[in-house]
Amino acid sequence: MYRVWNFLTSYSLLLIIGALLALVWANTSADSYHHFVEFVIWDHAPIGHLHDGHRTLTLHYLVNDVLMALFFAIAAKEVWEAVILEEGSLRGKKAATPLFATAGGMLGPIVVYLGMAWFLWNDTFHDVANGWAIPTATDIAFSYLVGRMVFGAGHPAVRFLLLLAIADDAAGLIILAIFYPSGDLAPAWLLMSLAAAVGVFVLFNWLPRRMDVGNQDRPNSTWVREKLGFWPYAIAGCISWYGFQESGIHPALGLLPIVPTIPHADRAFGIFSEAEQYLTDLLNHIEHALKYPVELVLFLFGLLNAGVVFSSIGEPTWLVLGGLLIGKPVGIALFGIVGAHVLKLGLPAGMRTIDLVVVGCVAAIGFTVSLFVASVAFDPGPVQDAAKMGALFSFFAAAVSLVVGQLTRVEKVRA
Repeated sequence: MYRVWNFLTSYSLLLIIGALLALVWANTSADSYHHFVEFVIWDHAPIGHLHDGHRTLTLHYLVNDVLMALFFAIAAKEVWEAVILEEGSLRGKKAATPLFATAGGMLGPIVVYLGMAWFLWNDTFHDVANGWAIPTATDIAFSYLVGRMVFGAGHPAVRFLLLLAIADDAAGLIILAIFYPSGDLAPAWLLMSLAAAVGVFVLFNWLPRRMDVGNQDRPNSTWVREKLGFWPYAIAGCISWYGFQESGIHPALGLLPIVPTIPHADRAFGIFSEAEQYLTDLLNHIEHALKYPVELVLFLFGLLNAGVVFSSIGEPTWLVLGGLLIGKPVGIALFGIVGAHVLKLGLPAGMRTIDLVVVGCVAAIGFTVSLFVASVAFDPGPVQDAAKMGALFSFFAAAVSLVVGQLTRVEKVRA
């Protein structure tokens, strides 16, 4: 039923290749790598003040601030369907305990990160404190793959982990928007994004359907879909992106207001469900069309962001790892226990309380989003490089998960 490997190869394998190439390049020729990352594509670009306060469009800005918007749009699509659709995975009592555990999986890493920074490296606390959100992230694809390796495809803990990871991504998007602005805040510009979202929804989604009420042939909706396709939403997306960019909120989140306006299916099969590829609604059609472009974007993201020299390992590296490898499991286990047993929300049938610890270890694989947050939390330099190294090292959580699974005697359940 699940197409985990297809998803992994689509959205993560090229990212890993790009990250590995970046590590090799940065550690063999740091200067040429830096010049590549900061390659100037367009000087005096007519698109407002960019991240450096000027109108210089660099390769790094193009990938991180413009093209990564496509990746976050796909993440938002999965979160949106999980929340809004009647059978969405984040609706109802079945999601109550995973959502409560997600809160622990966010707070635990923050407490450990800031606690370690304060008690162990108090003299540099203010230099590293802004990276508190880096270890809150969970990489959906890799954590899900490792979860299946630890629990087996049919274990209820795997479904629990997936719900937690999706909710974690939703919280991560909110954190990025609120706590990591890309410049001086000018919230009035968000009215442009709001207007784009409302306008495209009313004119190209709600109005055609309204005009087709009582007519099973749906001529207006069909004409809009066949003649205009995704173009109205692409134009609205560009307008929304510009509104975010000018508002000071990270523009990589600029497409998020447009995702809910796109016509979508009446039900969700799940992020790894084989049936998802057969849905023909416009939202899923756009997601499928973005498959190969996003693969390339993630490759470039890994290539442009993971190039750190091994000598840059330092305090932020251990803070990020501590937040992920200690804060995640402890936070998820504690909040999961409170939700399941104190608040009587319960656990899925067949899932033990001790499995919450294993789930927490698996969820400690941050990688993609952790790497992105590290790139916006700190200015380029030693602190950012050290934090990125911690995000890359979070892959060790996979080995920790396998060991903890053995120690807690997890019984694998085949699908």
